[in-house]
Amino acid sequence: MSGENFDINFIKERTSSMALRQLFIEPAIKTPQIDFNNYTGELILSGKSIPENAALIYEKVLSWVNEYIKNPRPVTNLRISLEYFNTSSAIWISKIVGTLASIEGNEATLFIHLYFNIEDFDDMEADDIKDELHPIINMIGFPTISVGIKIYGTNDEGEVIKESIVLI
Repeated sequence: MSGENFDINFIKERTSSMALRQLFIEPAIKTPQIDFNNYTGELILSGKSIPENAALIYEKVLSWVNEYIKNPRPVTNLRISLEYFNTSSAIWISKIVGTLASIEGNEATLFIHLYFNIEDFDDMEADDIKDELHPIINMIGFPTISVGIKIYGTNDEGEVIKESIVLI
């Protein structure tokens, strides 16, 4: 499988039990950069996600998320900045979103940040935004925590030009 070499680094605490810290996967031609940080609650997917076998990468990510939700930060930010992703990636991302939305605790909050090219963002009307958010909202199901979705319009350099927020 060319273009699908993964370098997965789990940084673990030296105690009697291993504590999950960070998941970092370098981007490749067909796979995104994944930078999930347990200390900050910043979970970032960026680049392209069109792997031939999405399970090879996303099973590890979902496993990490399942560990993360046992002891999450008060605010978790899932930042999805994928310029393109295939159907199998979308299925795995939906599993990740659904798992994060099941974090237990009245004080926990999940923000999902979605990044679009500014041209696409500017052309969106209220119905277009609803159409874009519908799959994300379906992924969330019945969250056990507060969930907000922020959408951003970015330029070609990735700088945020405009933003909007939706609370669920």
